[in-house]
Amino acid sequence: MISISDLKIGERARICGYHKGRDGYRQKLLSMGLTSGAEFKLIRKAPLGDPIQIEVRDFCLTLRSAEAELLKIERYDS
Repeated sequence: MISISDLKIGERARICGYHKGRDGYRQKLLSMGLTSGAEFKLIRKAPLGDPIQIEVRDFCLTLRSAEAELLKIERYDS
């Protein structure tokens, strides 16, 4: 598994699960469509790395880096 900060712009990844911690925010991520198995594409990162923008389920979503780090992801080749 890799961290979302390891991705380059335009790379695709798949959500495998969540790291422990901040269960309340985990529920918010789930309600935004960031469920296990969901595929996304990294669209852009702010100059200092926070926030990041991803495209998931045909919409763009902006997340703080600390929140995005809760995601367990793997690169997805398609």
